[in-house]
Amino acid sequence: MDNFDFDLLVIGAGSGGVRAARIAAGHGARVGICESSRVGGTCVIRGCVPKKLLSYAAHFAEEFEDAAGFGWELGDRRFSWTRLIENKDREIDRLNQIYLQLLSNSGVALFPVHGKLIDSHRVQLGEDIVTAEKILIATGGRPWVPDMPGVELGITSDEAFHLKALPQRVIVVGGGFIACEFAGIFNGLGSAVVQVYRGDQILRGFDHDVRDTLAMEMSKKGIEIRLELNVTELIRTREGLITAKLDNGTELQADTVMFATGRVPNVRGLGLRDAGVHALPGGMIPVDEYSRTNLSNVFAVGDVTNRVNLTPVALMEGHAFADSEFGGSPRPVNHGLIPSAVFSHPPVATVGHAEKDAIRHYGKIDVYKSSFTPMKHTLSGRDEKTMMKLLVQASSGKVVGLHVVGMDAPEIVQGFAVAIKSGLTKQQFDLTTGIHPTAAEELVTMRTPIQG
Repeated sequence: MDNFDFDLLVIGAGSGGVRAARIAAGHGARVGICESSRVGGTCVIRGCVPKKLLSYAAHFAEEFEDAAGFGWELGDRRFSWTRLIENKDREIDRLNQIYLQLLSNSGVALFPVHGKLIDSHRVQLGEDIVTAEKILIATGGRPWVPDMPGVELGITSDEAFHLKALPQRVIVVGGGFIACEFAGIFNGLGSAVVQVYRGDQILRGFDHDVRDTLAMEMSKKGIEIRLELNVTELIRTREGLITAKLDNGTELQADTVMFATGRVPNVRGLGLRDAGVHALPGGMIPVDEYSRTNLSNVFAVGDVTNRVNLTPVALMEGHAFADSEFGGSPRPVNHGLIPSAVFSHPPVATVGHAEKDAIRHYGKIDVYKSSFTPMKHTLSGRDEKTMMKLLVQASSGKVVGLHVVGMDAPEIVQGFAVAIKSGLTKQQFDLTTGIHPTAAEELVTMRTPIQG
């Protein structure tokens, strides 16, 4: 190892890369990390963190309305997009400094430049070349937009966080996590929102009851969801608006068109081919259970591997890599039963299998489902339902899927994810005393399956 500048060089200082660098350094490795953007990655700088801050802001519109049912009288209300973005930026700056400090305190050398592989041990960093015994690629993902005339008139989530003003009318193209979340944000802050998605229902891959419930609740809030349609062209009008042409011959107009049409591995300019690192046509870097690529000393974690593209998963992969390679504790990453959330309006959270997948994996399934008005809305008068669903393997009684749509869903499911990961049965759920009055108690009081 003494023949190399570093024991480990990490390319990309997002969640997975920073975690791997810090843990490896803690095990005594000489670690360097390079990043051409700000330290923190997609989640901290232009993803989950700023997005949730904007989501909080958007929820206040309903909170003000709901307060009347509880005896509050509120005066005139005004919203400042500029102030929100300034405050958001200040928080992101604070988090960026924390990440920088974490690396410094861990003894990790930071190179604020783009990293490009020359071969399996050498990386070009600006005008310099450094060598490393092991290299970790943790460059994450980037937004993907369709190839169409006028696509440059649209924005992605990266630009949405830096709009100069809140658009009056927004077209959101897509039906996944990001599309649903930003549709809720813009709608809650006062924009008129049309969401256009090519599929038959939003949130492809989720349980069908989750998809249908969320679509219904979003529609109630005034979001117009148009399904089985594609945007084929964007045109700037004389008035400065954007006309979006759809493949059914109709047109929509808006101030802003946001593409939330997916993300792809961020491998541009990495030099993978020259270095001999195998990547699939879409950019995904295949790895084994220890995050090793086809080269024995080159590894990859996070969204660039396109396994499970979630920040906590990248953290888990980065930590496991560092422990395996530098901590003397080889351990593969377990990607089973990973909880996830969509910070839509209302939010969604889930752990385990969707119903159709549970049937495919386990055979006969008992399905428990409940839909109800949250206690808060008995006085607010808001027409919003919470949906909860449990999927139970009939032969063993083990709970193999849990899905919630409604307020506080992510906070509820995080706790229940421990139970699902631990293999608890429906009987053990039933033996657990509920906390009353809460929405979460419904998950331990459902007694009669709707099918099974």
